[in-house]
Amino acid sequence: MFAGKNILVGVTGGISAYKTCDLVRDLVKASAQVRVMMTESAARFVSALTFETLSGHPVLLDLFPPTGGTAVHIEWARWPQAICLCPASANTVAKLAAGIADNALLATLLATTAPVLFCPAMNKAMYTHPAYQENQQKLIDRGYRLVTPGQGALACGEVGWGRLADKADIIDAIKITLLAGPLLQGRRVLITAGPTREPLDPVRFLSNRSSGKMGYALAEAAALQGAQVTLVSGPTQLRPFSAVNLIRVTTAQEMAEATLARLADHDVLIAAAAVSDFRPERVQAQKIKKADHALTLPLVVNPDILAAAAEVKGSRIHVGFSLETDQEIERSRKKLQAKKLDLVVINNPQQPGAGFDVDTNLVTLLDAQGEVESWPLLSKRQVAAQIIEKIAQLGKS
Repeated sequence: MFAGKNILVGVTGGISAYKTCDLVRDLVKASAQVRVMMTESAARFVSALTFETLSGHPVLLDLFPPTGGTAVHIEWARWPQAICLCPASANTVAKLAAGIADNALLATLLATTAPVLFCPAMNKAMYTHPAYQENQQKLIDRGYRLVTPGQGALACGEVGWGRLADKADIIDAIKITLLAGPLLQGRRVLITAGPTREPLDPVRFLSNRSSGKMGYALAEAAALQGAQVTLVSGPTQLRPFSAVNLIRVTTAQEMAEATLARLADHDVLIAAAAVSDFRPERVQAQKIKKADHALTLPLVVNPDILAAAAEVKGSRIHVGFSLETDQEIERSRKKLQAKKLDLVVINNPQQPGAGFDVDTNLVTLLDAQGEVESWPLLSKRQVAAQIIEKIAQLGKS
């Protein structure tokens, strides 16, 4: 995700400094080159050796390192594409707002031209204090990017605002800073994702093995390219990208209602959900008891979201997914024509790496002109990014 990106993480004094260890580890796992700089107070909570081990680079602690040199903060200020101050203490925010550079971290921040994100973490009274809020606003006015803290239990035992933002929200903010593009700027994209569940009784349901990973990756990719994204999702364990508007549904009928009601407000529809084709004719009010004889379940057809959307398509771009186990191209071409699609993404779950609950996909694209394009095995994030590029091209044609 962050291959080729240099990210500098600044750590200040606060109990939540231990959470920054996980942040650094995950950034490194995402292929970023990570360096860490710390204040003297931060080193009282987490050792420099911990961050050196996690990042694979020396930690900057002192403006005058033992190895000599007097401009180390300039070299460190020029190195990154982004700086993340995590946690950002009230003391460091105040000094930064005042232009004070009395340690290596502050001197580096004042010398950099890279975008800086800051992630406040402190007691609730400190966070809401007018002096802190004024300092925070000064940084925002100067172009610093705030990752808003959360509300909850604080290390001091109190409850309120000031808890360090979740790691996923911090990483999302770094993604926006480093990976954002303009391909879908000003466009409104509606995406369906995940499975649907059709209840049989209070404890059982019919569903499928979809994890929702492909649809969620598409929502993130579209948002990173500037789109306003609405994600209509069936039940999943996934967390949506922070800039995405999530609508949760359960059944195919709920997904159809939520999607079709929002069509007119969007420029692009991407139907990536694995919608159940059938539902039980009748939902039992009580749990179906086990019996010695076979059980017959009458099923009825669920709404066809893409077919209904085709009737009001207009100039909107429609993209569908076609999961087939045989005659993939032929069946998908019929789907494209019948449902007035601009693009079909075809995959076969029996292909290695393209099944359910994996992080990769092997897809073939079929467009309205009959062009077929097969891609190699890629991560679902890579597939999503390339599909968004294709959609952007369709919007220009």
